[in-house]
Amino acid sequence: MPQKPDQSDQAVAAPARIIALDRARTFITLLVVVHHSVVNYTHFGSGDRMRWLGFDLVVLFNDSFFMACMFFVAGLFVRDSLARRGAANFLGHRAFRLGVPFLISIFVLMPLAYYPTFLRYHLPGTTDFNFFHFWWHTLTIGPWPSGPAWFLWVLLALDAIAAAIWFLAPRALDLLGRPIYALRYRPGFAFVGFLMFSIIVYLPMHLTFGDTSWLEPGGYPLPIQTSRILLYGGYFFAGIGVGAMDLRAGLLAQNSELASRWRIWLVFALLFYGAILLLVYVHHNWIADFNSPPLWWRTEYGLAFAMFSAAMTFAVPAFYLRFAKSRLRLLDALRPSAYGIYLVHYIFIIWLQYAFYDPPLPAFAKFAIVFTGTLSLSWGLTLLLRKIPLVARMI
Repeated sequence: MPQKPDQSDQAVAAPARIIALDRARTFITLLVVVHHSVVNYTHFGSGDRMRWLGFDLVVLFNDSFFMACMFFVAGLFVRDSLARRGAANFLGHRAFRLGVPFLISIFVLMPLAYYPTFLRYHLPGTTDFNFFHFWWHTLTIGPWPSGPAWFLWVLLALDAIAAAIWFLAPRALDLLGRPIYALRYRPGFAFVGFLMFSIIVYLPMHLTFGDTSWLEPGGYPLPIQTSRILLYGGYFFAGIGVGAMDLRAGLLAQNSELASRWRIWLVFALLFYGAILLLVYVHHNWIADFNSPPLWWRTEYGLAFAMFSAAMTFAVPAFYLRFAKSRLRLLDALRPSAYGIYLVHYIFIIWLQYAFYDPPLPAFAKFAIVFTGTLSLSWGLTLLLRKIPLVARMI
């Protein structure tokens, strides 16, 4: 039984990366870039006048699973990192890799990103503001958005909770992992269990708060979608449980039965997504009070959302594990830069959307320009930043 780590654990070399799970993380990062590139051209949004209904479906698909899946993947490596580093060193390392980029994001990157929005929609009394006026107004009066950086502070908070558990009761994470590890040859049972778990951590919060409520303490840039607090935390600790015993030989082993059945998880995900689309159609066409749908509708939507999220969180890692030996050149080229792309992409997205707001181009053409430009520029900037040794250690 593993014991509480001592200082010698910090000298243990980090294990080799698992390429399949790196690919899964990179794929989700690409979905984030796609998501932010299309949301300005959706019918439910209030952005560009050029819109396409297909982009609404893309946003609905992504938003219903991808950040929960990202928290799950982030949790997979936590237990091993705690065992190598100890609680204090682990938390310091995470503060360096998550906390510092978060502070840079909210103080520098997000004001740069949101400045075009300010230029187009001036607040009263701010028409003569330059960027520095806007920056000071953002920090002192608000609103002070965090943009995609919200993920960093939430993940850091969850890492801190995991470190506290490891420090106080290091065997607790192994106890969490044992029943999950026991299901490594029974992926169907694991799938059903994860569906039920997803419903438990999401549905009550969804029914209580709805999906439009955001918790933002004191107006500071520390937001989290209220209905998803337990969902994100639950998926993170589920990831810790999967990786607690032996990640390479457990439920997510490369040759595991879970990986070999990736098509099954994907089919279930598509069925649950179809249920979401049906419920959205019902909401738009058959619900009398659009802003206050009945309890039965909200319950069914919450169930479909939770089960779709669970199925996709099985399907994405399973697919990349099944095809771990296949060559995926673009994804593999992007892998070392995925974190950096996530951090800086929002600047290029909003500036490109601003630059191409007036030209009467079709929505898909604008999306193509924004997405390819954002991916190229954020990837190139990340490659340049990673040439700086300190930054390379961070991102």
